[in-house]
Amino acid sequence: MALTARLSFINTTQDEFSDDPEDLFAGSLGVIFTDDVTNQHGDASTALHYTSPHLSKPLRIELSDPKIAEDRSLFSHFLWNASLLLAELIEAGTLGLKAGEDTTGAGAGTVDVGKRVAVPPLADFDIRGRSTIEMGAGTGLPSLMAALLGAKRVLVTDYPAPVVIENLRKNVELNLKDQKGARGVEVAVEGHGWGDLETPLALENKGAFDRVLCADCLWMPWQHENLRRSIAWFLSEDDPGARAWVVGGYHTGREKMRGFFDAEKLREVGLEVERLWERDCDGNDREWAWDRGAEDLDITGRKRWLAVSVLRRIRKDVDDGKAER
Repeated sequence: MALTARLSFINTTQDEFSDDPEDLFAGSLGVIFTDDVTNQHGDASTALHYTSPHLSKPLRIELSDPKIAEDRSLFSHFLWNASLLLAELIEAGTLGLKAGEDTTGAGAGTVDVGKRVAVPPLADFDIRGRSTIEMGAGTGLPSLMAALLGAKRVLVTDYPAPVVIENLRKNVELNLKDQKGARGVEVAVEGHGWGDLETPLALENKGAFDRVLCADCLWMPWQHENLRRSIAWFLSEDDPGARAWVVGGYHTGREKMRGFFDAEKLREVGLEVERLWERDCDGNDREWAWDRGAEDLDITGRKRWLAVSVLRRIRKDVDDGKAER
């Protein structure tokens, strides 16, 4: 199934709570995605409405406007397709939606060349009762959906630049204040630099989350080690069902992002890949590949695809069994 969440681009000079925003550009992503895929959405002058038939009202997604070059270089001032897909997986998994229903588009897609791709069942993305932390949240869309769909605790984090954190807090305030389903959930927004594990935030929350969310965090290879460390730090050590959901785009190239999944480097922090596959903007799934030759050199083609993964802690029972043999 294709990504079909509806995005409306809104003139930010309008009232934040307007029920009839000026719709500068709207359509399903299945329509927006032409041969040259739009993989980032919005800017400081055009906020976004994210609409789903399962929300009591659209989410208004504001974009930050960083002025400092270092802050802008993180590209957290856009909504990326990886965030859209992760939000849709959470929605479909939590609500028990199936392919062909009136969904936002998440779900098992078609398979590559008739082969069966190892895609987990949507139920694996059920967020109800979970404690979640999002890394590099940007606009915070997956976290907003988690809060609205029954997570018990939601911690939204990004690089501790004031302009980024302030915008995340604004999105939480705008979208969780009056939405049905958000009552009673504990939601907080904090700055977190990946790999910085000596802060009060990190020390107070070691192993505190059974779901770690990462959307479009893989494009900086020099940060892979720090990101792996942070995921392992915050992921619960007591819950064998604890998982990290990591979705990343190829817009900067497969070579730059694939190293995150290096098995030995994941093992160094006690993690392993449970599932890893690729999905395009039309909902087609295919097996993960480390190298796709000419396709990787074609930015128009590779922007259509996202890597979708589920990470878990290395199971001690499996390691113990290997040692005994």
